[in-house]
Amino acid sequence: MTSKGHVVVAMSGGVDSSVAAALLQRQGYQVSGMMLRLWSEPGREMSNRCCTPEAMGIARRVAGQIGIPFYAVNAQDTFRDTVVEYFLDGYAQGGTPNPCLACNRHIRWEFLLNRALALGADFMATGHYVRLVREENQPVRLYEAVDQHKDQSYVLHVLEQAQLQHALFPLGDLTKDEVRAIAAELDLPAAQSKESQDLCFLAGQDYRDFLDRYSPQAGSPGPILDRTGRQMGQHDGLAHYTIGQRKGLGIAAPEPLYVLEKDIARNALIIGTRAELGRDTLVTGPVIWQSCQAPSAPFAAQVKIRYSARKAAATVTPLPDGSSEVAFDEPQRDITPGQAAVFYNLEGEVLGGGLIQGEAAPAPAARESLIQIAV
Repeated sequence: MTSKGHVVVAMSGGVDSSVAAALLQRQGYQVSGMMLRLWSEPGREMSNRCCTPEAMGIARRVAGQIGIPFYAVNAQDTFRDTVVEYFLDGYAQGGTPNPCLACNRHIRWEFLLNRALALGADFMATGHYVRLVREENQPVRLYEAVDQHKDQSYVLHVLEQAQLQHALFPLGDLTKDEVRAIAAELDLPAAQSKESQDLCFLAGQDYRDFLDRYSPQAGSPGPILDRTGRQMGQHDGLAHYTIGQRKGLGIAAPEPLYVLEKDIARNALIIGTRAELGRDTLVTGPVIWQSCQAPSAPFAAQVKIRYSARKAAATVTPLPDGSSEVAFDEPQRDITPGQAAVFYNLEGEVLGGGLIQGEAAPAPAARESLIQIAV
């Protein structure tokens, strides 16, 4: 059978990347496996979720079992300087960063992709649950996965055409149960591997303990204030809280209180009632547009503001500096600087996205010239 091309699979020792490699080989690709050695806090190397010696051993066994070459690549310094620093800086600046966005953009789809291409690969594949649509002489389009519970399009909105042209995601049309069934059918060592939602470099520890060791300034105590400026208590450090948080404030009040925002200038945590929590606008940083140029006019979209959030109807207004304003049809509780706002059309295609910078000023005129994107 003629090979469809050489693809390097980013392997982790988990069931998803293992099945991805097996499926691509079955489909007629020349497959190689590649696994990154990522940074771990000294003394916690055995607990890093992504690249423990056990995970590396499983990935090697899977590669041997299906008969593909396997490479280990040291990315510890790059990961530390890029992803861990992004995490620390984000909290120091009062945000709630999502380091998976930085990892996917700079580690998997820059550092690792470049090494795959240097090996002569045509494609790189991962075990992410997303779908791609390829049409001749058209941009590659990124869609949500069939399995909505596993969909990872939110964290892959950071990919541009330069990466999407070389990307393969063989699990996008499968459910997690189907993937596990394939792993069991092939008797892969990773068939029953457990999943974790923890950040890999935290090695199971509380992120606040990690911040206290590596970014102590982010844990400086300060006042808890209401919207009027009245002091309601004392916080343990702004990094210990996130927008929308209710528990752990240590304040007795007639009705539940929530974190509304973080005031870096005053090192103050601003709290209020549930009615005060909702916001209907936000502004992003520079937007990555997946398969189109930045639209020239406001458009209607479905927008996710966190990985686990539901999409909400909104109007997106591209701005001249490459950023965007988003006006939601209904107020959203958890608009959080440092997370991403990702734009979808009604068919589940990712249109673009950018990091949330904060609340935007209302722009009523934007609603008067809506266009529907058909890209």
